[in-house]
Amino acid sequence: MRNLFIILAALPLLSGCVGTIAKTAVDVVTLPVKVASAGVDAVTTSQSEADEKRGRQIRKEEEERGRQVRLAEERCRKGKPLPTDNCAAVQQR
Repeated sequence: MRNLFIILAALPLLSGCVGTIAKTAVDVVTLPVKVASAGVDAVTTSQSEADEKRGRQIRKEEEERGRQVRLAEERCRKGKPLPTDNCAAVQQR
């Protein structure tokens, strides 16, 4: 009888432990999912990241084209064009 009284008296004290154990169990179960999703996020590229990368690439290509046009204009102006320079089109600018 005395043991039953001690157990009943201790039950309210153990309720915090049960909640902590349950929370820990949930954390242990969800941990692999969190790790896997973090790994997938690190490996894959989102659409916005792909768009930003493509935009940077396009700007870089446009800058290079502009540089080549300026060099061709300068060569035509100096009278030393390359065979690939179209001086008639460059002079119309």
